[in-house]
Amino acid sequence: MTDFSQIKAVAFDLDGTLIDSVPDLAAATNATLQELELPLSTELQVRSWVGNGAEMLMRRALNFALNTEVSDAKLAACMPRFMHFYQQNLQQHSRLYDNVEQVLKTLHSAGYQLAIVTNKPFEFTVPLLKAFNLDSYFSIVLGGDSLAKMKPDPLPLTHIMQQWQLEPEQLLMVGDSKNDILAAKAAAIGSIGLTYGYNYGEDIGLSCPTAVCEQFSEISALLK
Repeated sequence: MTDFSQIKAVAFDLDGTLIDSVPDLAAATNATLQELELPLSTELQVRSWVGNGAEMLMRRALNFALNTEVSDAKLAACMPRFMHFYQQNLQQHSRLYDNVEQVLKTLHSAGYQLAIVTNKPFEFTVPLLKAFNLDSYFSIVLGGDSLAKMKPDPLPLTHIMQQWQLEPEQLLMVGDSKNDILAAKAAAIGSIGLTYGYNYGEDIGLSCPTAVCEQFSEISALLK
């Protein structure tokens, strides 16, 4: 049995962990491609491209549409349009995964400190949390552009440990992607891998998190 008895704080990924945001990301991606008169992508393809921030999502989409490696200059020119379209589509089709609010409320009430560590740009992260009335549960919210590096780099997690004066055994990372698990390992903290999110078509268990959960509700039992 996994021992999480020393955990005092939990860092959560956002997309694919708390919220299914792919429908909105797919809409923004296709609006950008359509404006460029390029082939559109499917929602399934976008699911496989999410996880390394907005710029990498758009790079993967352009590589697909152009059938070649997009130049940095072309990508940079497209990003403002993608950000514009995502702002328009934010919260239109996203949904909370089952039991997310209930578990967050339970952990918050039990005294755990909670944080968001996502690779989504910060400007979109807080509005999304507010739209689902989750913002009050989190004392720290880090977007992909909040610090000098993002997951799978451990910097966001080491930053949280410094802010909250935690030892590695006191912080837990919960996410659906290998980027979450790699960041946790690099920070020498425990991790929970969720099987239902976006992980490039790979089994999250292959990244060897400390524990694997098929449902978000299982987290509460592990932290009793």
